[in-house]
Amino acid sequence: QVQLVESGGGLVQAGGSLRLSCAASGRTNNAMGWFRQAPGNDREFVATINWNGGVTKYANSVKGRFTISRDNAKATVYLQMNSVEPEDSAVYYCAGSRSIYSSTDPTAYFYWGQGTQVTVSS
Repeated sequence: QVQLVESGGGLVQAGGSLRLSCAASGRTNNAMGWFRQAPGNDREFVATINWNGGVTKYANSVKGRFTISRDNAKATVYLQMNSVEPEDSAVYYCAGSRSIYSSTDPTAYFYWGQGTQVTVSS
């Protein structure tokens, strides 16, 4: 059983930065992802990373601004968010796969955190 706990969310001004962390317990050396959901919207893909960090993928809306990384020794995945925009406001969820391969499809992920709120003020 894998448990995921996100942290690092909060209120930030547009143009600022924020770093989200996802601490995992249990067997975690598989692909991980970040998704987000704004009120009234479906959950959408943000970024994913494969088991060793060698492959990353991003949603077009965050490419060049967000960076996903992982430290397997600490069983932690990060999402560095730079140049944030009000449209980035959402609850951000960390997700864990049972595969070593990264995926943009939320159905590929079996484990989910409780989410952390990110609010970007204009």
